[in-house]
Amino acid sequence: MGDEGGIARRFWIKFKAESVFAVYTPFVICLASGDLDSQSFRHCISQDVHILKAFAQAYELAQDCADDDEDRVAICKLRKHVLNELKNRDDVAREWGFELPKEITCDNATVKYRDFLLATASGKVEGEKFSGKIATPFERTKVAAYSLGAMAPHMRLYSFICKEIQALSDFNETSYIYKKWIDSYSSKKFEASVLQTEDMLDKLSVSLTGEELEVIEKLYHQALKLEVDFFSAQPVAQKTIVPLSRVVNPAEGNLTIFCDFDLTCTAIDSSALLAEFAIITAPKSDPNGSETQLARLPSADLRNTWGVLSRQYSEEYEQCIESIMPSETAHNFNYEGLCKALEQLSDFEKKANLRVVESGVLKGLNVDDIKRAGQRLILQDGCRGFFQKIVKDVNLEADVHVLSYCWCGDLIRSAFSSGGLDVLKVHSNELAYEESISTGKILGEVESPLEKLQAFNNILKDCDNDGNNVSIYIGGSVGDLLCLLEADVGIVIGSSPSLQKLGEQFGVSFIPLFPGLVKKQRDLTEAGSSNRKGLSGVLYTVSGWAEIHAFILGSS
Repeated sequence: MGDEGGIARRFWIKFKAESVFAVYTPFVICLASGDLDSQSFRHCISQDVHILKAFAQAYELAQDCADDDEDRVAICKLRKHVLNELKNRDDVAREWGFELPKEITCDNATVKYRDFLLATASGKVEGEKFSGKIATPFERTKVAAYSLGAMAPHMRLYSFICKEIQALSDFNETSYIYKKWIDSYSSKKFEASVLQTEDMLDKLSVSLTGEELEVIEKLYHQALKLEVDFFSAQPVAQKTIVPLSRVVNPAEGNLTIFCDFDLTCTAIDSSALLAEFAIITAPKSDPNGSETQLARLPSADLRNTWGVLSRQYSEEYEQCIESIMPSETAHNFNYEGLCKALEQLSDFEKKANLRVVESGVLKGLNVDDIKRAGQRLILQDGCRGFFQKIVKDVNLEADVHVLSYCWCGDLIRSAFSSGGLDVLKVHSNELAYEESISTGKILGEVESPLEKLQAFNNILKDCDNDGNNVSIYIGGSVGDLLCLLEADVGIVIGSSPSLQKLGEQFGVSFIPLFPGLVKKQRDLTEAGSSNRKGLSGVLYTVSGWAEIHAFILGSS
């Protein structure tokens, strides 16, 4: 996509996660399933007419602003392409099997993007103050660059969405009535137009200052958000499966969301953080040779001890996983076999925790220091925003439970203490304290896959609503497997080779979320309902929290 260092490429990579919110809209999911009602499709392509007209005007203004003859010619070609598309729009729509309405009312979301684009192309940009008419060559070039910055994400997003649909395994086998439309935005011809717009943006931006490039970045981001809003606003007449929070009827039941903590919410393992914190706060040495219960090992001894424990855990964990791995892949989902195998892992995890207690590594930690460490813990991109949206949405009936092997619940609670997230319910192990100082003992509550599953089932039993609740489990490690499978919807985040390999050997299917939802949408259309109850043996994989947010809650 253009030059490796071009700003168009950099901005798309930076904000690509937000494009997911367009992909997971009811409109796009139904479009991808091939079952979108024709009226909804016709409405969307009719709204495109207004956007194409705005593009033609914006290109004309950018062409007038361009200082270089070569740039003017290039922008003129882009404008002619749009004008030709407008001229042939009725004929192309007929090829797609539709007649455009004679009178096309401009929707609110369309108006917002159109007005934003035309204001930008006219030089009305927040943070910019031009003295009267935009007169100097540099000012004119800058406005042209701003205009392209507001147009580039629109084209790249259309290309991205249609390529995602086209990549579906059965796309060419299924009778898609919208195939021609999808193919047109996935074509080499359209990709060439996208690249030309992005290359022109890169070229016009070469002479701009850092501050001016920041303005373009904001415009690009704003344009992308307005495009997401455009797809979110497209009316769909039929029943859909997204966003999940709107599908579940609050009068009948609610959502119960479960989430692992380490390497699901966080980028690092909390056990390593606690151990490192214990090491750096420990004394350099113990000249008094104190033998009281809470006496701490010197930091050098603690580091050596932790190193031994960590290596031993990693080596024995791999050995344990290998020992419970079936020699042959199951032809059918074998849940009972998986449960029996994970009993051995449960024994291993408990013995490993006992070694940590006996080592004294966690002895002497101050609870206030642990809480401060938790507050500084960085969560994965999009994680905090997802939970904040749940907490702030007064119309959403959802309970959130964090289930974790973490040795210290105080660490988790402090990590979620800001932004109103202290209402999240945490279920984990705890450290024993004497006057706010850790004794080094772990109070085991959730030490193993089986204990995690027991906690999961107990919570669901307490909030049962005649079987109408929908449970979602988000996790990424082997210890989450049973809960993921028992949940109505199990979502795997991250890339744990052990989880996927072990699951597949017991017949578990791992399906990327987007294709999985498209299939569910087809099932809903064909059968009139979409079964979400657990133990199907199917888990959904995601690349990050944006997909989870878009699927469950919809547009951010």
